[in-house]
Amino acid sequence: MKRKKVIYAMIAPYFLIFFTFTVLPVCLSLLVSFTNFNMLEFPKWVGWRNYAQLFVRDDVFLIALKNTLIFAAITGPVSYIACFVLAWIINEFPPKIRAIATLVFYAPALSGSAYIVWTLLFSSDSYGYINAFLIKWHLNSEPILWLQTPKYIMPIIIIVQLWLSLGTSFLAFIAGLQSMDKTLLEAGAIDGIRNRWQELWFITLPSMRPMLMFGAVIQITASFAVAEVATALAGFPSVKYAGHTIVTHLMDYGSIRFEMGYASAIATVLFAMMLGSNLIVRKLLAKVGE
Repeated sequence: MKRKKVIYAMIAPYFLIFFTFTVLPVCLSLLVSFTNFNMLEFPKWVGWRNYAQLFVRDDVFLIALKNTLIFAAITGPVSYIACFVLAWIINEFPPKIRAIATLVFYAPALSGSAYIVWTLLFSSDSYGYINAFLIKWHLNSEPILWLQTPKYIMPIIIIVQLWLSLGTSFLAFIAGLQSMDKTLLEAGAIDGIRNRWQELWFITLPSMRPMLMFGAVIQITASFAVAEVATALAGFPSVKYAGHTIVTHLMDYGSIRFEMGYASAIATVLFAMMLGSNLIVRKLLAKVGE
């Protein structure tokens, strides 16, 4: 540490900020989750009662858990694979076309609340684009209540989230492919790489492990932490909680009811799910190229 004291001094500001605004709040949330805390009275220790209520008595949380797992199981892998495949394809384009294509695919992530346009597509009256199309071509006789019918709500949220998913991970993959050492490809050809699939598996993917891990963390976080899109499209709460997720349940208890102990228990469960998913993905990525 004495030899590298300059390096430690340089990372100290970041470490202090990271510890203060990330590590410390997570630890405090874990501690508060074992209490009954309403922000007005001093927290009262209740042990595992909040967690027992979550999984035994809170039927809405179980619905939110099911919705979140379904959502994450679909949008996480699909968006992750789509980000890499599109980045891999676009990387083969000439520089000018590559820049334009990158902007086109990244535009939804840049445009903030652009997903609101989907409320026009799935509007429940005859002025909604999809309803108007179905009625015009006599595929349906009356408007469909897309965002008020439980069986349609989650599929629509999944579609919109996939549309928004080409964000930071997509750019990270593009950057990784651009910065890859080209001499590795030449060495691979000499060592017996015969086609693009072998090149991808034995050279490209192992060379991009840091970017792949970064993209996995981003996609896992986005898939488990969905809330804004769900509330904007389906409302809060949604019909029969069809669009209810763990984060919207957390918002309910943390921002509306101010039951901070119970909200912290919800946040801890969500954190454990994200952490477990990251560990699984890390083990899977370690096998890339074997």
